[in-house]
Amino acid sequence: MPISSLKGTCIYRYVSIAAMMALFHPGVSLAGGNEVNFSLTDNPARWFDTGTTIAGTRSLAVAKPGVRVNFSGNSNTVHTRTSVIYPTGAAGMPFNTPPRKGGDSVTLKTPGLYVFTCSIHPYMLGAVIVDDPNTSGLDLGNSISLINGITVPSSSDLATRLLHTFFVATNPANWQNYASNTPWHITYPNVDVRVDIGVVNLPAVLNARYGNDRVLESLQNPVMPAVGEVWVATQFETASGKSKPGTVTAVSGATWEVTRKVALPSINMNNAHNMWTDRNQNLIYATQWFDSKLAVYDRQTGALIRNVSVGEAPAHVMTRTDTDELHVTNNGDTRTDSVMELAPLATGVERRIDIGRGNAHAHWMSHDGKRMVTPNVLTGDTTQYSFGSNSVESILPASTPFGHPLATGMMPDASKYYVANMLDNTMTVINMNTHAVIKTINLIANYNPVTGAITGPVGALPIQTPVSPDGKNMVTANMLTGTITVIDTRPGVPTSDTVVAMLPCDPGCHGVQYGAKQGGGYYAYVASKFSNRLLVVDPDPNGDGNPSDAVIAGKVGLFASAGTQGDATITGNPGMGGQGVLPVPVIYNGWVQNLPATWKSQLTAAQQNPAQ
Repeated sequence: MPISSLKGTCIYRYVSIAAMMALFHPGVSLAGGNEVNFSLTDNPARWFDTGTTIAGTRSLAVAKPGVRVNFSGNSNTVHTRTSVIYPTGAAGMPFNTPPRKGGDSVTLKTPGLYVFTCSIHPYMLGAVIVDDPNTSGLDLGNSISLINGITVPSSSDLATRLLHTFFVATNPANWQNYASNTPWHITYPNVDVRVDIGVVNLPAVLNARYGNDRVLESLQNPVMPAVGEVWVATQFETASGKSKPGTVTAVSGATWEVTRKVALPSINMNNAHNMWTDRNQNLIYATQWFDSKLAVYDRQTGALIRNVSVGEAPAHVMTRTDTDELHVTNNGDTRTDSVMELAPLATGVERRIDIGRGNAHAHWMSHDGKRMVTPNVLTGDTTQYSFGSNSVESILPASTPFGHPLATGMMPDASKYYVANMLDNTMTVINMNTHAVIKTINLIANYNPVTGAITGPVGALPIQTPVSPDGKNMVTANMLTGTITVIDTRPGVPTSDTVVAMLPCDPGCHGVQYGAKQGGGYYAYVASKFSNRLLVVDPDPNGDGNPSDAVIAGKVGLFASAGTQGDATITGNPGMGGQGVLPVPVIYNGWVQNLPATWKSQLTAAQQNPAQ
């Protein structure tokens, strides 16, 4: 019997919703005492943890109007408590806190769906359905609003796509596992929900729109090998000897086999997120995004060298081409001097750099080491900083106030740069010489958020977005649509700064970096949070410079095999959580010229001087 047949009857007046749900829908229960307690943790899929499982997720609660939602900190770093989705017009919304470790609470009075996130770690999700006991079906509201101002009917494709993403993200059993031969099955709560068009069965709608029990594609190595190796931050993988998740995985460009897993149990490495290397390609620098440390280890052996304190939620790290100093963005730091400068080889912190804003995420450095650009997540803008004058050259708006500028990419000659605005689904193009916004690229122009119709390339919730070393294309990972978009970045062509191709990606599509292909050209490597494979994109397979014919050239597993070396035993989420990507050698303009001869000799003349 569906819940909808009970609600509004005499029985409903005398039997608690919790008791009825336990009887008719095991695992879906009302919050006790009309209070919901979320513990914010570092644990994969349980970032907002109620301690109670509903259809495989511990991040969902059902409550009555007036419920008090409490957030407590059980994490090594700071988080915001942000109502990214809420019923349109809901009292007290949007709710948003500064980054902190302590507790917060909010009272939800308006029936409907509320989804909370951390603006620093925006795939952390927790949801509360506030249910009106006088209506049939669990209330999602007639329409939902996003914190950046978008409002859509609750039956729309955007609304249900966000729900689909929530259930995938918060249940590891719903992740795509290419180490298994079983079809990809997504478990949803078997409940009826009330939306703007009436009462519908939730899994029936989601299964009809997005499918289920899909047979996963076979893995397939690229035909052409790559130069060197590819390191991927498999951030959700767990290992023996440590309580925190996260490994870094090495893939051989010659064989496409996983050669090493680095877990660093001696420091309890916590959610390794993004990596870079020194000028000689001997060290790996890995940020620990749910902590305050930068791990440094030997690239060839995986041995720990040092663990450096840098600040709250360090996100990305890059070196300067001229000095080999490191720069780390402290994503959780609200101070304006939130970028840390470290001595070469990360032997110590030299200074804090004032970029005029806090909470920077995926920055980029210029080829000559003279400039740095940052996306400033919580203020909706972007900073261009000069190392020559040690000052801010410009701070420009990149998005709406809650558009969430998250990542940057730069042309090899530092003529312009791009900012990916995650919640606005846009790309801002900025002239670095005039400090002016040239263009805003709408990545969902070909998407109808109500019907779900897609009439051309689409990228919703864009994340990492580097420009190719030769400046001819830019590959972007898009989380919500599970797509890879390709932008033509060549100046002076009719398609300049437009999306010219879209490729399929996995759930939680996230990390991108370019590496050298043997014999010339480049691969773009794409990693996904809720999958354990690495996609190898050839952005220009015929070598004519036009990226409109970009293809997926290979699909490589990120889970260990019998020949994989490591410093710990993998215990869970094998190869999952792909985020930052680091191909070695680093072949971007400015870095590639500094490579040792042993690496440089493996590159073509064009790869050695990509901006020529």
